[in-house]
Amino acid sequence: MGTTILEKAQFEGWTDEQVVERVLDGETALYEIIMRRHNQRIYRTVRAILRDDGEAEDVMQDAYVRAYQHLRQFEGRSAFSTWLTRIAVHEALARLRQRGRLEQLDTAAENGGAAVKLSDKSPDPEQITSRAQLSQMLEDAVLSLPEAYRCVIMLRDVEELSTSETAAALNLSEENVKVRLHRGRAMMRRDMYARVGATAKDAFPFMGTRCDRVVRGVFARLAQIG
Repeated sequence: MGTTILEKAQFEGWTDEQVVERVLDGETALYEIIMRRHNQRIYRTVRAILRDDGEAEDVMQDAYVRAYQHLRQFEGRSAFSTWLTRIAVHEALARLRQRGRLEQLDTAAENGGAAVKLSDKSPDPEQITSRAQLSQMLEDAVLSLPEAYRCVIMLRDVEELSTSETAAALNLSEENVKVRLHRGRAMMRRDMYARVGATAKDAFPFMGTRCDRVVRGVFARLAQIG
């Protein structure tokens, strides 16, 4: 069912807003389009905050369920993807508060954050030429950043959101986004970031069974809600 729906949506060029309208009109199965369309971005954003794969999947489900329950509150003032990302960020930060490990974003930003701890071991020539390993290096470097910078780097440099979109998703000013982006980049080794370059979007994958698992989990929870 999922493949057929996705192909139809792609062929007809449905926007997120059109899909949401159809879901609100009773075609609830079409919510799968929303999830599969945005799973990778939501996963990357949530994992940048939590740094835990399993917990990131749980929070994704929480975010999708909450978004579904509040679809009628989406007013189109920003892109649907931005609205959805803000919900996911809120859920991820709430999870951090629950486990008592919420970092003070403003304090970290003002103090310049902690130094990035990267391995002293330099990759050998084979590793440098391996796209997969370079992607892993980027992932490790980003996840080593303090939270204040990690989320901004993830949305701006990996997901390629604009400054304004990132600011809206994280509820920050555009100036604050620019400052955190500059400082975050400075914390990462320039040569590593330059080498990874075009492979950035291949890092933090969210495909296959993980994507299917989140979709199934959300529909199961929505069925329980009724």
